[in-house]
Amino acid sequence: MSENPLLATDGLPEFQRIRPEHVEKAVLATLDTNRAELDRLLARTEGGDLDFDATVLPVEMLGDRLHRVWSPVQHLQAVANSPELRAAYNACLPAISRYATELGQNQRLYELYERLIAQSAGKPADGTPREGAARLLELAIRDFRLSGVHLPAEQKTRFKALMEELATAEAGFEQNVLDSAAAWSLPVEDPARVQGIPANILEPAAERARATGQSGWIFTLDQPTYVAVVTHADDRELRKAICKAWVTRASDQADYSPGHDNSPLIERILALRHEAAGIIGYPNFAAYSLATKMAKSVDEVSEFLMELVRHSRPAAERELAELEAFAGQAIEPWDLAYYSEKLRHKTYAISDEALRPYFPLPKVMQGLFAVVGKLYGIRIVPVDGVAAWEPHVGYYRLLDADDHEIGGFYTDFYARSTKRSGAWMDPCLNRLPRGAGVRPPVAYLVCNFSLPVNGTPSLITHDEMVTVFHEMGHVLHHLLTRIDYPSVGGINGVPWDAVELPSQFMETFAWEPEVVALCSGHFETGEPLPAAMLESLRKSKNFQSALQMVRQLEFALFDLRIHAEYDPAKGGRIMQILAEVRDTVAVIRQPAWNRFAHAFTHIFGGGYAAGYYSYKWAEVLAADAFAAFAESGLFNADLARRFRQNVLEIGGSRDIGEAFVAFRGRPAQVEALLRQSGIEG
Repeated sequence: MSENPLLATDGLPEFQRIRPEHVEKAVLATLDTNRAELDRLLARTEGGDLDFDATVLPVEMLGDRLHRVWSPVQHLQAVANSPELRAAYNACLPAISRYATELGQNQRLYELYERLIAQSAGKPADGTPREGAARLLELAIRDFRLSGVHLPAEQKTRFKALMEELATAEAGFEQNVLDSAAAWSLPVEDPARVQGIPANILEPAAERARATGQSGWIFTLDQPTYVAVVTHADDRELRKAICKAWVTRASDQADYSPGHDNSPLIERILALRHEAAGIIGYPNFAAYSLATKMAKSVDEVSEFLMELVRHSRPAAERELAELEAFAGQAIEPWDLAYYSEKLRHKTYAISDEALRPYFPLPKVMQGLFAVVGKLYGIRIVPVDGVAAWEPHVGYYRLLDADDHEIGGFYTDFYARSTKRSGAWMDPCLNRLPRGAGVRPPVAYLVCNFSLPVNGTPSLITHDEMVTVFHEMGHVLHHLLTRIDYPSVGGINGVPWDAVELPSQFMETFAWEPEVVALCSGHFETGEPLPAAMLESLRKSKNFQSALQMVRQLEFALFDLRIHAEYDPAKGGRIMQILAEVRDTVAVIRQPAWNRFAHAFTHIFGGGYAAGYYSYKWAEVLAADAFAAFAESGLFNADLARRFRQNVLEIGGSRDIGEAFVAFRGRPAQVEALLRQSGIEG
């Protein structure tokens, strides 16, 4: 067992040594060890006064030990999926879910935390509270109750079984999406059909064809290919073909992958969530989900979203009318990106493909690191020789003004068939007390860009640059924490409707002239982005912002309603509810075969269930936060220090509403988002 790389306790994960056969052994051994240590801790703390750190830190260490084992496995499952790894991952899900529910329902542990609160603990032996102690206790008691610690034995058992089945069903949902996308390909031989598609997409497609002895091109359903084709392909039928494949992934309409229909899993996931929420005492899963968020009720969230609908839908209708007048035809979903890009070019003399040569990924990262340095006085430096899961993966360290390490992060930028789509940040290691110091936190920063081709660096669009800034905001949130308790440090313990605040705040910088200048330079000549192009880019910032907003509001309202209105006698009714939401919000009609929900991994496979509204909720916070910088200076040192101290460093150790007021001097205002989006009135 000592040879199992997942059981290493020091340093970074040994990705180069991890094999599928290591996974289940390491996880089960860690769970057994944790159970035994918890029993010893509970026996040792019965009766008498309690020292906070001597009591709580060992429990925090148990959670961190499991995270250290499981985080690399979860990560590999997302970025380097294989049948063998997936089988090992799936085999562990019930055991991990069972352990988590055991902890949440552990009466002795719950009573131990109640005793800590009752004796006004939160103070180590020297009498000085460690920051975050009080909030840790508050959130722990809340989570005990949400796990059913108060339930009779029979209901505890049922809740545990529901959580185990739910973990397996959610993983199956994500895996179906990955497999369904991987099953699709489209060979094209006629050069006329690929007119308009950028070279960075055509060249890999041609290489795939050559590798199979065919002429022409073979297109696949990875995110860069999908976006490029629907945005640039002149052939309308080709756009329709890849659009249909994308929005029917893992559904009954996906004839290219008939074994991966998520329809039954959607119904089962909704039923499991509803029953679990009912056992705990909530009327529906949406209400249960909101128990851990800033928003206090389903009605509050619904009213928030509908207020944005009232502002944005009329503007979206005007934007669509303008686009249809330009196109000279009704706009179908597979036309939207294509004609939008052409209208954007006509209106602002700007296009993604004209901008792309000025945004080589290495230059973007260099500029991003400079922005972080200007804001927070830290340096980001590359580290060579860090073994990872794929040759293109990089590793960086964050250093303070005295060159002390703050944390580190991996970067994995390029799309692969074994990697899920989208972009995200996940914690790799949490900040943890270690002797007289701390173990620095580590994160994963993941995107899905096109690979470098023929010695040319990866050339990204400005939208993709915004994505990198967004994910870097999450990275900073995780790495800059000053909280020593993992359960409330970094992004842990942060309400889900506030966790996007640092990321959406950071992405706003990507539009500022000073920042674009730092991040751009022609990949061949180094020439800066011409002033006229920069001005056009800035003017285009809110191009079709209302259309973009109503799309997100559609997703958020759909997510909220299917969880708030679930009725076991009627089932999920997802197509009915989606149609009703679209009647209220959407301005573009979708074809009957559209099955976007079947690949909606955010809510059916991830942590955004009954919480997709969080993007807009946090965007209000982020827009108002950035407005302070717009008023006082982009790199205002005092503002940056206050944002770092009151938002980035506190993790979940404080109420985020109070923390925002401490930074801004008042609560956030929704008008800030409307102004930033150009949708006032």
